[in-house]
Amino acid sequence: MLPFKLVYHPGYDLNLGDHVFPSQKFRLLRERLLGDGLAAPEDLVEPEPACEADLLLVHDRDWVERLRTGTLTFHDILKLEIPYSRQMVKAFWLAAGGTTLAARLALRDGVGFNIGGGFHHAFADHGEGFCAIHDCAVAIRRLQKDGLIERAMVVDCDVHHGNGTAAIFARDKTVFTLSIHQFNNYPGEKPASDIDIHLADETGDEEYLERLRDAYVPALAEFQPQLVVYLAGADPYCQDQLGGLSLSLQGLQARDRLVLATALLHKVPVAIALSGGYAVDLEDTITIHANTARAANEVLRCLGWGGAGRA
Repeated sequence: MLPFKLVYHPGYDLNLGDHVFPSQKFRLLRERLLGDGLAAPEDLVEPEPACEADLLLVHDRDWVERLRTGTLTFHDILKLEIPYSRQMVKAFWLAAGGTTLAARLALRDGVGFNIGGGFHHAFADHGEGFCAIHDCAVAIRRLQKDGLIERAMVVDCDVHHGNGTAAIFARDKTVFTLSIHQFNNYPGEKPASDIDIHLADETGDEEYLERLRDAYVPALAEFQPQLVVYLAGADPYCQDQLGGLSLSLQGLQARDRLVLATALLHKVPVAIALSGGYAVDLEDTITIHANTARAANEVLRCLGWGGAGRA
């Protein structure tokens, strides 16, 4: 058994059909973790969809209503870059509920792992880049509202800049945002995070890890968050279709260990969401996400969990 829970729901699949975003990866990752023996069925917990009140902690009512009723404009669909369906909306509601549950479990166990989520291009009033609802922001706001945390830190290691995250928390001193990403990539407009690490094309393991460490370690020590939300994107991988960085499988797992160990050494729990991953070979994307779970298992067992969080 794992020392933390995996949050998963079959409804996470956005049912996109033939699309560059392989939303079947959530199901395939669950199957991989069980098939490899890393996880047991009892390690899995199923979330409820986020309620409307939770979504409205982050999103404008008009945007939530347009999603719920299927009244998106043509412009809305163009910016989302995914087809509208009832299944798609349900998947985003579930992802927000899943990341919120993962965050609650992280306070108890040290790590909470959502086999989904990380939709960091969603803004308060619209969606972009495959992201309609910002599950990570919803989770942070829900835990803050419940009095479980005051300060959170978002560590976004997707290949793409976390523009929705930066915009949502732009004037909020209780949430620290860090994004490490390929500069010459989507989105074209990049609102300022608290720390933005702009990487050149083809950046590899050594430089990536050095620049992440040099920014993240002192920022966490100074800000002293009560929760880290880690977007463990698989798309910095050297063979990703939508990325232009050159990280190896080993480099990505070293990244996971760095983010997790730094937080846990400071007694800060970590909620993990998957974010992007579009490798030429889908099995590589699944391997990268599975390796994040392996890293979490190794680090948590090595360091233990002595936090005083509540779930």
